[in-house]
Amino acid sequence: MLTSEGCQKRRKRLWELAPSHIEWMLVCDPRHVNYLSGFSVHPLSFSHEEKTFLLLEKNGPATLIGDNFTIRSAASEFHVDKQIVEQWYDHKHSVINRDDALFNALKSILPEIQNRSGAIESRAASWKVVSELNLQKSCSDEFDLGNSIRFLRRQKEKDEIELLSECMKACDAGHAKAAEIVREGISEFEIYLEVQKAVLTQAGRTGLVYGDFRAVNAELPKAGGLPTDYILKQGDLFIMDYSVVLEGYRSDFTNTYAVGTPSADQQHIFDHCLNAMHAAEIFLEPNRACSEVANELSQTLEKAGHGPQVNHAGHGLGLGHPEPPIIVPESQDQLLSGDVVTLEPALYVQGIGGVRIEHNYLITEDGFETLSHHNIALTQ
Repeated sequence: MLTSEGCQKRRKRLWELAPSHIEWMLVCDPRHVNYLSGFSVHPLSFSHEEKTFLLLEKNGPATLIGDNFTIRSAASEFHVDKQIVEQWYDHKHSVINRDDALFNALKSILPEIQNRSGAIESRAASWKVVSELNLQKSCSDEFDLGNSIRFLRRQKEKDEIELLSECMKACDAGHAKAAEIVREGISEFEIYLEVQKAVLTQAGRTGLVYGDFRAVNAELPKAGGLPTDYILKQGDLFIMDYSVVLEGYRSDFTNTYAVGTPSADQQHIFDHCLNAMHAAEIFLEPNRACSEVANELSQTLEKAGHGPQVNHAGHGLGLGHPEPPIIVPESQDQLLSGDVVTLEPALYVQGIGGVRIEHNYLITEDGFETLSHHNIALTQ
């Protein structure tokens, strides 16, 4: 989980970006409330998709704002100085619109902020928050709070790396289970169920498991999405590209599993993907243009006779999927120390089948660290 120390560091970095006259910030995106306080609504609770706000005051408290049922549905321990909790449901009376309960909680602290210069994460706030609270005159036009937080999200703090590493270990366990059970006669959905069990056992708590759990073959070399009732058969390749989400953070890595003995052609395209991944890894370092990484991966595949390859080569990872930096040939992004990124070379060849592989990496001050440790191989 995110720590108090980590949340305070992220808030400090945010205040350092803000103009000196800003005295308060109202954070409205649930991911950013989590990022700065550790509060997220458990995705398997009945309050899933309900919102809270976070009020940050310069040299003052961090205040979580929400209704009683949403705040009690926290996914894990969170770190704030105050809570403004509006009673929405008391098991005795009818309920009002839940958005109005959140608005009422916010309105109760209006006197503390309305005559001071501040910033609202306006893209994530409702029009009612901005207009009915009459905060337009108080809000700075020169500071984009939402974009500032998104920029900060790229460079992960220690507690974020530790939480992401938990996601990676759980994802590793799922791949290890797939290596045991992928065979002729099992369905995509049965594999998903076994992988999910292995993931949650490793994590030691509930979480989300989503992604591609699909078989491909010579006739259908590319398929994606959640598992179906399709029964795997000899000659298929099973692409498992999935994420494990714990407290809002996620892993995302891939292997392709042969059903039975892979053909020589299937092994060749797999080997070409692996070579492309290793070639691109050399370019994973701070200040490197993402376009260079993508082009190295693509050109390695092209030199092996598969080209031109201009597909998506990787992306950033954290509270979103995908998120910056984006590793594609025309990307304007550069890698930063603290980025967590993926590389995912793929080949889909009619008459042979499809292969995709993927690792997750932390960009360090002098290179990279591989965070995912599953065995990348057609046969285990």
